[in-house]
Amino acid sequence: MRKTLFLLPHDIASLPIFGFGWVLALIVLGAIAVTLYHVLQKISVVDYWKSSWLIWCITSAVVIWIVPMIELRSTTGEPVGVAVRGYGVMLLLGVGSSVGLAVIRARRYGISEEIILAIAPWLIVGGIAGARLFYVIEYREQFLTGELGSTLGKIFNFTEGGLVVYGSFIGGFLAGVVSVLKYRLPFLRMGDIIVPCLFIGLGFGRIGCLMNGCCYGNPCEADWKALRFPNGSPVFQNQLESGQLVGITLNPSGDRVAAVVPNSVAARSGIAEGDDVAKLGLVRSVEEANPKLPAEDAPLGSLALVNGVEHYWPASQLPRVADPVQPTQIYGSIGGFLLCLSLCVLSRYVTREGWVMFIGFASYAVLRFVMEMLRNDEPGQFGTSFTIAQWVSIVVFALSIGSLLWLRFKGGELSAGRPLEQAGG
Repeated sequence: MRKTLFLLPHDIASLPIFGFGWVLALIVLGAIAVTLYHVLQKISVVDYWKSSWLIWCITSAVVIWIVPMIELRSTTGEPVGVAVRGYGVMLLLGVGSSVGLAVIRARRYGISEEIILAIAPWLIVGGIAGARLFYVIEYREQFLTGELGSTLGKIFNFTEGGLVVYGSFIGGFLAGVVSVLKYRLPFLRMGDIIVPCLFIGLGFGRIGCLMNGCCYGNPCEADWKALRFPNGSPVFQNQLESGQLVGITLNPSGDRVAAVVPNSVAARSGIAEGDDVAKLGLVRSVEEANPKLPAEDAPLGSLALVNGVEHYWPASQLPRVADPVQPTQIYGSIGGFLLCLSLCVLSRYVTREGWVMFIGFASYAVLRFVMEMLRNDEPGQFGTSFTIAQWVSIVVFALSIGSLLWLRFKGGELSAGRPLEQAGG
């Protein structure tokens, strides 16, 4: 796990990097340089700024207000810098790889790379927006803080994770429909080009999940393939809140001790089977934290209220790592790369437009349904043991198979390599 690759410091030479600081100064210097260039080249400065002022303003606004909102703070409340997340880097790598592969694939289908590069930003924005919106709606209680600024900061801070693949498919699909209509493109052919590329992005994205510690698997034996995440990871938090890491097993209602592991942290504190549990949660061990580092790096301890007695176990008394879990992020990454490779090979043999797209969707639905059986981070929905992702997988699989049957009887062949003369706009 490597949640933060590195930390951009809050300031250099006592001047902040973001906000009203170094980056804003560079933007101002850049604007001056661009203006001087247009003057020297005798190009209309007014025309340039009429067409470009919005992007400059948006960039400045992000630097002045948005970035400081996601800046990390120490346990004393002081800003310490902006984290460059492993998840965010993998996300960018996945997006870049997907676009690059789409450009290569487009040539075989008679689509110019200019069209791909023109619609790619809309597909990316739609995909990320859909993925984030799906996650925010599903876990809305984590984002509604009661303060608008704090809530928006949590919503836009997606580089720590919190993107749902199915949400990205929906958002990207809607953006794709708009792009197809705008450029008058053949929908099925564009789907055949783009869908395999989504899965190379998925492969890198799941590596990001591994670095972030999210999307973890079910408990398993401590064998060669098992993963053990450190203090502070999502699975560590889950196991700590459930009492697992302090040696407590709770009854189904969570208000009584069902069992205590001998010689565990809880057992040494005198907690026994049958004790009443009013509270069992986690808390930052601030006294063991480095005040110069972000507060999120402060190790987690556990706080319990048992039989009216409060127990506090700091991080130093807890296991350094969580109990072993299935490496679902690694499985998901391998599955994504294999799906991409398989669909690229399949596209050399399948001639009917749309088949590669719908086979890709159906294949991912099966993969995701199985993967959810190995995961342990989402509850069942609608009174069943199926997670929301499994329910969506069932719907996607059914629609994809139905679409393949429709294409089978509809007919239609793909003329690979034929230029798309009618595209434009």
